[in-house]
Amino acid sequence: MPSEIELINARMVRQEIESLTELLQDAVDSGASVGFLPPLAAETARQYWLEMAEEVENGSRQLWIARQDEFIVGTVQLSLVTKPNGLHRAEVQRLLVHRRARRRGLGQALMEVLEAWARAHGRTLLVLDTRQGEPSELLYRKIGYQPAGVIPQFCLSETGKLDPTVVYYRILDKL
Repeated sequence: MPSEIELINARMVRQEIESLTELLQDAVDSGASVGFLPPLAAETARQYWLEMAEEVENGSRQLWIARQDEFIVGTVQLSLVTKPNGLHRAEVQRLLVHRRARRRGLGQALMEVLEAWARAHGRTLLVLDTRQGEPSELLYRKIGYQPAGVIPQFCLSETGKLDPTVVYYRILDKL
């Protein structure tokens, strides 16, 4: 279990860009379907995190990291809907846990922190998607996410095959 999970700001994203880059590369290289295909070039990963820093800075995204010793071993993001009719909802994105920290409850701990923040900020509907058959599906179901449906041929895999994704949602209780 990590020593700390913290919400970070844009300055911290930029300061931690090398650790975040390594985490994203590890996730992609170990088969996670998070928008990239292996092998993920370091510069591509760095550019992704710089874009995320801009969204954190403008308030449209929240980003948590988990540290174990001095290493970032996990992260999760919440993309906030900013349109007036959607201020109650957000999308969970890129729950990443480094291979060396998996199967210890870190993914669930990150999701719990994210959900507590969402509740405290009036976000009562969370949505996410994950490639069908991923281990993350077990976690999402365990913590209360409901499948809304499957979209066939949604994402390209490293084998060149188009894989389906499952869309999940969770309605959070208000504080």
